[in-house]
Amino acid sequence: MKKLIVIIVIIVSFMYLKAEEWNLKADISLMMNQNYYSDNWAGEEMGSISWVSNVNMLAEKQLNPKIHNKNTLKLAFGQTHNQYIEEETGDKKWASPDKSTDLIDFETIIRFTLGAFVDPYVSGKIESQFLDQSIEEETKPLNPNVIIESFGMSKIFTKTERKEFSMRLGGSFRQYLNHHEDIYNTNDGGLEFIADYKTPISDDNITFSSIFNVYKALYHSESEDLEDTEYEDDWKTPRINWKNTLIVNLSKLISMNLYFEMIYNETDYDNDGKSIDEIQYKQTLSLGINYKIL
Repeated sequence: MKKLIVIIVIIVSFMYLKAEEWNLKADISLMMNQNYYSDNWAGEEMGSISWVSNVNMLAEKQLNPKIHNKNTLKLAFGQTHNQYIEEETGDKKWASPDKSTDLIDFETIIRFTLGAFVDPYVSGKIESQFLDQSIEEETKPLNPNVIIESFGMSKIFTKTERKEFSMRLGGSFRQYLNHHEDIYNTNDGGLEFIADYKTPISDDNITFSSIFNVYKALYHSESEDLEDTEYEDDWKTPRINWKNTLIVNLSKLISMNLYFEMIYNETDYDNDGKSIDEIQYKQTLSLGINYKIL
């Protein structure tokens, strides 16, 4: 995994050195929320501090008349600090921070622009997180890791400076790598559909983006071992991930972000080891500083 991170850094650095040749965009944001109560506060409220930082980078270029390259890098990390009352003294103390957001997502897509109705494409993607705290007292950096190789056909329906709508359909191979000793590494392959949409809503002040992903595995490396168990068909269920982001620029530096994500994945399990067979939701609303480098 360290080699892959080094490769990402090299690619991004090279693109900046060649900034005059690439279409480059980068957004950096820091969102915070804080409240504090004195030790003699009569109510039961507790102080808290929450923060999240996001980095979104885009680099794309028509390398030649028949090859287009698009690279995206998304980084996010956030924590929440909460107060609690110490039983022995009755004083308010600050607990260790809990992670609220954690994401490393890099994808490169090569699209062959041959002038046909659809364009063939190949892509590579790395998904990870900065700190894996899924197992108590066994924090692992840069874990787990998902490596995805895809190929198929893509169609660009709309593409302007600020608006884009595209779809991809093809095959996908995935490797799930985990550094925890009691978790097996697995891989699978199947069919994948992706719809990517971005549009301004009110001039330059409001932007909405949405990515809809459906993946259907056709084979799984552990399928034989899962036979005759309650989990034997979980890997066959389509996995759905729908991410939506609304950014409202209140000024040149202040913005409000609304993020909503919906996931359906029966290969995810809860803290009791049971398969999650219901739709999962995640929603965050934040206000803070947003800075566009390019």
